[in-house]
Amino acid sequence: MKRNKHTMLAITSSLVVIACLTGGYLYRTVCSPLLRNEKTAYLYIDRDDDIDSVRVKIRAAGRVTRMEGFDLLAAYDGYGRKIRTGRYALNPGGNMLGLYKTLSRGRQTPLMLTVPATKTIGQLVKTIDRQLMIDSAEIRKSLTDTATIKQWGFDERTLPAFFIPDTYECYWNVSPQALLRKLRQAYQHFWNEQRTAQAAAVGLTPIEAATLASIVDEETSKNDEKPIIAGLYLNRLKKGMRLQADPTVKFALNDPAVRRILFQHLEVDSPYNTYKHEGLPPGPIRIASVQGIESVLNYVRHTYLYMCAKEDFSGYHHFAVNSAQHAANARRYQQALNRRHIH
Repeated sequence: MKRNKHTMLAITSSLVVIACLTGGYLYRTVCSPLLRNEKTAYLYIDRDDDIDSVRVKIRAAGRVTRMEGFDLLAAYDGYGRKIRTGRYALNPGGNMLGLYKTLSRGRQTPLMLTVPATKTIGQLVKTIDRQLMIDSAEIRKSLTDTATIKQWGFDERTLPAFFIPDTYECYWNVSPQALLRKLRQAYQHFWNEQRTAQAAAVGLTPIEAATLASIVDEETSKNDEKPIIAGLYLNRLKKGMRLQADPTVKFALNDPAVRRILFQHLEVDSPYNTYKHEGLPPGPIRIASVQGIESVLNYVRHTYLYMCAKEDFSGYHHFAVNSAQHAANARRYQQALNRRHIH
């Protein structure tokens, strides 16, 4: 005889009541504490799991030795036909009744997803893949949905500007579409009226600000120096000078092995080569950090037009207001490179 959902739930509830009231075997297997993990553990149930693999995961995560209570509840409630994916918390000292309710009703525990300022979209996809149930192929497919990306004002070149590095609360089994919507909301929240007005005040759109920030991020990892470098590049833009930013040349070469930019590299034919083309490149050369974007919006006002890495390899730079000062700084740095045999 077939039992409908309500009948199953009634049977399960009755069974639990009887078990907890009568004591003995049923009480021990359903209501008594059975989860022996010392701190909160997490159970990850994905699309490939069946009731047997779920049992194995419960045993491992909760250090459970007796599964009769779970088996009893699952059999009466038909859990094998309605397994719900997700990330579930297993609290120390919990019983099978509480755990079963959590799993069967899909009461997930959200996680904090880290979206970092990676050098490439590919690296970002891999990072997200490691944190969520969705795999890299699903994420890539969503990110290459040109209709959606275009609708939001981006294309293949400007897509890195879409991502705002931060941590986001979401469920482990979030769909690619829901994830993109969350990231879109984060973008809109970040680029509020104030920040958009700040960008406009220096003649930039949010995408252009992220593009310049990506160059600043590649120039230095020193957050205290980023507003100075941002101000330098804005000075060059205002004067109609080419940016002549080495990181854009490295990006154009698409060769991570290049450690030293030579004159021959400056001839690479690419719209990203800011030694050949005026203005900003057609899109960010990486996913810009929040610090990088803020350095553009809150740049330091000065008269510098040139920069060169310090010869002590500290990561900081010498700044100059004219080409003669810059040439002297560059010679010291080149001599330091030669001493270290960096070619």
